[in-house]
Amino acid sequence: MITVQVLRGGDGRIHSFKVTGHAGYADPGEDIVCAGVSSITVGMVNSIEALTGTVMETRMKGGFLSANLPPKADDSVSGQVQLLLESMVVMLQGIADSYGKYIRIQELTT
Repeated sequence: MITVQVLRGGDGRIHSFKVTGHAGYADPGEDIVCAGVSSITVGMVNSIEALTGTVMETRMKGGFLSANLPPKADDSVSGQVQLLLESMVVMLQGIADSYGKYIRIQELTT
């Protein structure tokens, strides 16, 4: 099962997310759940950098991705970054709605 943790500050804003595990929906290379989650999350990191100039601190290894916003994020693009991150949550929830046996989304407040 894939676990996605979305970490929010006390103000409700997303400051990081972490993805762990493998879906197990199908064999590697044929797993549409894993491919969908990977495309959304890696694409989000790339989109945030390309569209806002904000570089997230990332770590990626087979079955693991963590992405953290920099502590001194640019206030002028903060709203754009949050909109992109919230759209990621919506897209992942869409996968969970259809394939809930293979993905769990946790939203945590720190």
